[in-house]
Amino acid sequence: MFEFVRKHTRILQFVLVLLIFPSFVLFGIQGYSGLTEGGNATVATVGSRKIKQAELDTAHRRQVDMLRQQMPGIDVKLFDTPEMKRNTLDTLVREQVMLAAAEQAGYVTTDERLLREYMTDRQFDTFRRPDGSLNIQALEQALGAQGITKQGYDQLKREELMMRQVQTGLMGTVVVPTTAVSSAMDALFQQREVQLQRFDTKDYLAKVNPTDADLEAYYKDPAHSGEFQTAEKADIEYAVLDLDSIKKGISVPEDELKKYYTENEKNYTTAEERRASHILVKDRAKADALLVELTKAPASFAEVARKNSQDSSTADNGGDADLFIARGDTDKAYEEALFALKKPGDLSPVVQTKDGFFILQLKATRGGEKRPYESVRAEIEQQRKNQLAQSEYAKAAAEFSNIVYEQSDSLKPAVDKLKLELRTAKGVTRTPAPDAAGPLGSKKLLDAIFNTETLRNKRNTEAVETAPNTMVSARIVSHQPAAVPPLAEVKARVRDKVVAQQAAALARKEGEARLAELRKAPGTDLGTPLKTLSRAQQSQDVPRSVVDAVLKVPTVPAVEGVSLDDEGYVVVRVTKVLGRDPSVGDPARAAGSYSQSWASAEAQAYYAALKSRFKVEVSAPAASAPTK
Repeated sequence: MFEFVRKHTRILQFVLVLLIFPSFVLFGIQGYSGLTEGGNATVATVGSRKIKQAELDTAHRRQVDMLRQQMPGIDVKLFDTPEMKRNTLDTLVREQVMLAAAEQAGYVTTDERLLREYMTDRQFDTFRRPDGSLNIQALEQALGAQGITKQGYDQLKREELMMRQVQTGLMGTVVVPTTAVSSAMDALFQQREVQLQRFDTKDYLAKVNPTDADLEAYYKDPAHSGEFQTAEKADIEYAVLDLDSIKKGISVPEDELKKYYTENEKNYTTAEERRASHILVKDRAKADALLVELTKAPASFAEVARKNSQDSSTADNGGDADLFIARGDTDKAYEEALFALKKPGDLSPVVQTKDGFFILQLKATRGGEKRPYESVRAEIEQQRKNQLAQSEYAKAAAEFSNIVYEQSDSLKPAVDKLKLELRTAKGVTRTPAPDAAGPLGSKKLLDAIFNTETLRNKRNTEAVETAPNTMVSARIVSHQPAAVPPLAEVKARVRDKVVAQQAAALARKEGEARLAELRKAPGTDLGTPLKTLSRAQQSQDVPRSVVDAVLKVPTVPAVEGVSLDDEGYVVVRVTKVLGRDPSVGDPARAAGSYSQSWASAEAQAYYAALKSRFKVEVSAPAASAPTK
């Protein structure tokens, strides 16, 4: 069994990623039951089917384990969050809803359909023999290595195919109205000719002069307090246990360094390489005759090679391949004969290889020199220290973790015991600084530093692994909470904000007045250059909100006003509809993508209806949107 696993690593990865992953949730549901009181708590119901906390925990754990195997270097704590657990629960619920819909519709997966899936799905190519038949034994062994029986996996595939019928039955019958596609393509590709008149905030900055009362009102408005709030900061001290810190306490005796050098001389010796000329012939008798001739006149080797060698790549060059060869680079018999030659000019006996019969003449040698001990001593010492530090790290890390926990009011005991450096840092924040490196760039360490318990008691953090073979503990020396400074300290910044706000309001007011004038006479020329706008070819100097307003105008000519918030206001005069731009994008492909999106939206609506039909209730909190 272990031999099979060793030889079929790719097969097992395939089973894990491509076969088991789509159905891991179902396996988790059917393979486990709640073992604790908390595990028996119901987190969701689909009709009469109850999903327990234990099932959710098991499914989520399996998902995290598979992600860890797919991406070994990833921090799995990124997935161990309430949001990710809710996503797992949503998947559990969706599969139960789809199974209920399939059962209600009478969908079944016959033995013939299941066999056809195994025989036609490219995911199972690894398990098919050369004649196309399925290697059941290999599949069973691969599944068994993951703790799954073939019978259990068959059931998972049956249910997966039943759910697929529910989904494809809808997606395959969606018909998107032609008018809807046409309208969508117009929205994407249609061009319109416009004139723009901008009322930019920057042009009104000199026209406003806020009072002290204006500044105070802005400053006291709760909506603006975050604009002036100072960041939470802490001054800390911390200790780092890593291989470098352990190496500082390691000394290697001179006799041990010399012994290591003697035992590993090959590591400090350059590989010997040899260059030779050769003659290749297919007939042994001819090779023997040529060797007799060359033994009498070794200097004629190049001429004899040109006339007799059957190696077309070297014959014209007198048999010289112009290549240095090291041991292991060529045929074993050829190599042994080459490295048996003593000095340049020596001839080899006739050498038989799979290519024919060779006669070699040594041309040159290089390498084979051993670096003296003195030149590699520092390198050996560093290497030995690395090895010793690596072997001592686990013990030191356990000791470090225990000391910073048991004597949590100071880092000094750990520093003194393990001969570490007590480091300090000022103005540390909850998130790593853009240029932060080393431990202070670790979000895990910063989370531990700003942990509520650590902040309140100012004790050592637990030992945190911030990098491979690196443990860090820190403690807060002083803490500065986030706060809003007095108005006097930030008055200049407040004034800049109020000036910008008032200038934007003035720009908007004048823009709206201009819009009112134009609406009385829509044909009025704005006196600005004509521009062509579309969503597909958005101009860099025209905001997206302006483009959207232009494309929404139902008839032309027409005028519209668009607020740019703090940046001002734009008055738009739409003069002409130019139709779709044929040079941008592929309309047919875009229409296909739109139809797929429409079908996807209908599938989501259908799923929502199924949830209502089967009375889905979820007691766990919804996944929150990711923070920016």
